[in-house]
Amino acid sequence: MVRTGAPPPLWGAAGKAGYVLSCVGAALVLAISGFSYFVIRNVDAIGGSHAIVSGPSIGAQNILLMGLESRTDWQGNILPDDVLKALHACNAAEIAAGCGGNATNTLILIHVFANGGKAVGFSIPRDDWVTFPTPYDGQSQGKIDQAYGFALAAEENQVKAQHPTISQSQLAFDGNEAGRAAAVASVELLTGVHIDHFAELNLDGFYELAKAVGGVEVCLIHPVPYDPYSGFSAAKAGYQHLSARRALAFVRQRHGLTNGDFDRTKRQQAVIDSVTKQLRSHGVLGDLTKLNDLLSVAKQYLITDAGWNLLDFISQMRGLSLGNVTFRTLPEVAPITIDGQDANEINPAQIQQIVQDAFYPAPGTSSSSAPKPKVTQSPSQVTVDVYNGGNTPGLAGQVSAALVKDGYKAGKVANASSPLATTEVTYGTGAAASAGTIASMFGVAATASTTVAAGHVEVLLGANAVLPTATPSPSASVAPTPTTGPQGGAVTAKNGIPCVN
Repeated sequence: MVRTGAPPPLWGAAGKAGYVLSCVGAALVLAISGFSYFVIRNVDAIGGSHAIVSGPSIGAQNILLMGLESRTDWQGNILPDDVLKALHACNAAEIAAGCGGNATNTLILIHVFANGGKAVGFSIPRDDWVTFPTPYDGQSQGKIDQAYGFALAAEENQVKAQHPTISQSQLAFDGNEAGRAAAVASVELLTGVHIDHFAELNLDGFYELAKAVGGVEVCLIHPVPYDPYSGFSAAKAGYQHLSARRALAFVRQRHGLTNGDFDRTKRQQAVIDSVTKQLRSHGVLGDLTKLNDLLSVAKQYLITDAGWNLLDFISQMRGLSLGNVTFRTLPEVAPITIDGQDANEINPAQIQQIVQDAFYPAPGTSSSSAPKPKVTQSPSQVTVDVYNGGNTPGLAGQVSAALVKDGYKAGKVANASSPLATTEVTYGTGAAASAGTIASMFGVAATASTTVAAGHVEVLLGANAVLPTATPSPSASVAPTPTTGPQGGAVTAKNGIPCVN
């Protein structure tokens, strides 16, 4: 029995996020077309998750696209053998033994500007090593793509202990809701921006949606030898049409590519551009039968937050042209190995400033009509409030004085309202970079907060906090978005189908 408020049973698990934006766009453009009640009813059936509190559906908003690397459906059942074979994604015995897991191998954070005429997105490499907002399944750190699976496992273990006779479908629903919440919270912590909405697919969902749109047009810079891990190969370079099965292999491949996961993220970005163009130019949005076929698949496989009004959202997106959608990939500092895992060392303060500058450009740096909150980069423009929730009397004053020496403005200095186990650093609009620098002094990550004033950083000292011996310079850790290196530059939709490795 699915609990009250749960989405209807979805017989294929939700898949790669490359199709999320285009499917949402396809569903919502029909608000312009004036199609029948039947079509609108299908759009209203998309959604179903209460993992987050939804933001506005009109105006500027941040949207997280998630692609779940899961070989099960939403009720926790292993996918049928014929589907697994088509997906090139292990067999049932291998999956039962642990193949696949529930990692969010695709994370794309998109900002839609207020008038809906422009959007910018950042792919977050799945191997970025982060501190989670809270420990999941006993793990306080890990790759950012692991947050979903860790939280899912922790929730299912807890629920099973409390309710031994719970149905598999209800257990799977509870676990996935916890996973979604963890993935969203982890991206918010890393990037320093609040997420208003999310959309999620997985392998099976991507495959079914790719079939619904008739495959994908892509452009390859080079021929691609056969990759046994994903099953993808291409005998020639240039523009070519991929079947649904090959399209899934295309967005999954990372082995054998020059830049590994970075090249895979660019493929996923390119597929969003390509399918968006395809839906607009191949008559899908103007054909009621084709559109309803697509929506029938989307409402089975696409999960979004329940408060996202998709019809309202697309009503402001009618002016979004392909040339005004830009995708980039967030940078790494260096590849590292932690606990035997290949990972990316990252600079959270740099990432937060990159995202802040792109999503909320300072006045005079952009002609968009996006809201332009104050973007603060200099310590002299940042006020730091320090509260002592630890065991050392007078520590808040000492920390405040040290930060003033580094150029920050002194704010409130007081005791916290209650004792704190660990130090927390939160910040308001425009203080992401400084907050990241200050948080690094205490070995924690900074978190954006709507309750902290713009230009302010709030430090809540925990039980074991000590006065840092050195305070790093904010300017040393902040840099523009890199355009060279493995992550490369922007992928744009000027011709609809960007060429990638």
